[in-house]
Amino acid sequence: MNKTKILSITLIFLLMFSVVVMAGGNKDSSDMKGSSDKIEMSILGIGGWLPSSLAVDMSGLFAKYAKENYGYDVEFSFQESPFSSLFQKAATSLATKSQEYNIIISDSQWLGAFAEPGWIVQLNDIIAESPVLSEVKWFDPIVKSAYMTYPDGSNSLYGLAQEADVLVLYVRKDMLEDPAERASFKGQYGYDLPLTFEDFIDISYDEYEQMIDYFTRPADDFYGTAIQFSKEYDFMTGSLYPFFWSTGGEIWDSKTGNVEGILNTEQNARGLEKMVSYLKYAPPGDINYGIGNVVEAFTQGKVFSAFQWAAMGAAMIPDNMKDKVMIVPPPGKRMADGTVKRVTSLGGQPWVINKFNDDVHMKIAIQFMEWWYTKDTQLEFARRGGNPVNAAALNSPGFEDIQPWFKVLKYMLTEERARDFWHEPTYAEMLSFQQEEFTSFASGNSTDAMATLNSVAAEQQRILYEAGRTKTPPTAK
Repeated sequence: MNKTKILSITLIFLLMFSVVVMAGGNKDSSDMKGSSDKIEMSILGIGGWLPSSLAVDMSGLFAKYAKENYGYDVEFSFQESPFSSLFQKAATSLATKSQEYNIIISDSQWLGAFAEPGWIVQLNDIIAESPVLSEVKWFDPIVKSAYMTYPDGSNSLYGLAQEADVLVLYVRKDMLEDPAERASFKGQYGYDLPLTFEDFIDISYDEYEQMIDYFTRPADDFYGTAIQFSKEYDFMTGSLYPFFWSTGGEIWDSKTGNVEGILNTEQNARGLEKMVSYLKYAPPGDINYGIGNVVEAFTQGKVFSAFQWAAMGAAMIPDNMKDKVMIVPPPGKRMADGTVKRVTSLGGQPWVINKFNDDVHMKIAIQFMEWWYTKDTQLEFARRGGNPVNAAALNSPGFEDIQPWFKVLKYMLTEERARDFWHEPTYAEMLSFQQEEFTSFASGNSTDAMATLNSVAAEQQRILYEAGRTKTPPTAK
């Protein structure tokens, strides 16, 4: 047999083989139209967190939409884990290149840790090529920078905002309106208790401390405030950072990766002391309070006010308290011009898409995202208790009336009034150390705020330096 004939037979065989492989390989979603097979999709989210559970609660609406518009049947399952262990659960699966979880609801700070190993999809091209996603207008630039972008300051997108959130202040409106309380407070402090949302815009740390001092009544087992001081996950950190940012402090330089000389300042030391001083106005045991403990103290009528996430609004205001609670901006620093500067912690989570999805699951994940950001879906999410992110929903008429926390969400969800933590792959290590140090100071095991910040800054500088995230080594001490 001559070489030409051998080559011809080989080419024919290879062509036939490629056709067989293509026929037996992964289908795209258009192949599923009319198929009797139901496609199974899996979402991994945060256990006990309403915004996460709403994702799968609403997935039936997408299933109907997909059947009508794309012709296939799909069903979503939901896997969950607490905040403190969700990252590890996701990372363990992704590290094996598994598509066990097709879509993951990630904390925003985990973007770098998921993106750098190549575990999640970079979304720039997908967004650009999608007639729907490319036209989404986010409510504020902070949505894109905090929930979608890694590295900070780049245009590299790895997430799509699932839930917006900010740390806000819940107060007992009924007590503020009580004539006897108002007269007594004014007699003691010389000014009226605030009554409206707008009044609270003018409340500084000084006025707030006078209020919580006034309402702290240990003999009645009633206290002025509840704050998250727990060392679990990021509970104390999320509550503390506003005391830094609102007074002009910073936590690091994201461009250089430096922490020392930025976190450990006298200004931030005063902020740490200020937050810890509020413990004397809090219930016994507040040093161990996390999200759930704050809900319990507030809804059981043990505190006048509470620092809590907007996303917890439904839990913080049960039916028997609907007319008793107001949700307002947290206090801040009184500036020289008389205004109050406040910068709160940004919460919330982005969606990230598993890079190891096969073609079918990848296509459906993208179509699910396109459906999620339609105005109707975002408003349905809002009606069920979620916090949407696109401008079409938040700026729609009557939006602030859907949920009692939506007015403060819109007010605080801006680059001027909210910030996120680091998006670094070393996030977990940096967080764990400072949580231990901050709560040690709060519990009285250490008494020097500046020494605490020096310790945290040096250790975080070391972590970043050894990971190649900064060129500056930690100080010798």
